[in-house]
Amino acid sequence: MQRTRFDDMRCPIARSLERVGEWWSILILRDAMLGVTRFDDFQASLGIAPNMLTRRLRALTDSGLLERRRYNDKPPRYEYVLTPRGRDFRPVLVALMAWGNRHFADEGPAMQMIDELTGEVVEPLMVDAKTGEPIDRARHSMHAGPAADERTRARVEQYVQRRAQQRAATEPPSQ
Repeated sequence: MQRTRFDDMRCPIARSLERVGEWWSILILRDAMLGVTRFDDFQASLGIAPNMLTRRLRALTDSGLLERRRYNDKPPRYEYVLTPRGRDFRPVLVALMAWGNRHFADEGPAMQMIDELTGEVVEPLMVDAKTGEPIDRARHSMHAGPAADERTRARVEQYVQRRAQQRAATEPPSQ
């Protein structure tokens, strides 16, 4: 996997966006999650220029999100298949879909999650894997991890201090 300009930054959000932050990349991953694997099918689905699609597929392959596999020898043809790292991007896509449906789909949702057993529409929710409890702003906050550099620690510490001030300002005085 090739190094990127954010590899020296310890922020997982910056590192992730370096790999998938360009919107074509996210749409390619969306289509791959929907079963698209071939260049022509990605191009037809997205209406993307061939040179741009080639660059984005190469970047996603270099980042380990897609694997390029030959499916025909004469002429040589390749498909692009999600790797385990690419499949792990699914919750991000689901969260983006839910957020987009909630805030930008005035005409109603164009895509939804459906429970295959019940046929019911699912409303995605992020939960803590250990407790099963929904992750929300009131109970959960970001903190610097053990590998955080000083810049990350300083940025996150400012966030922690602001959260503490906000909580103090909204809590009723103790008696």
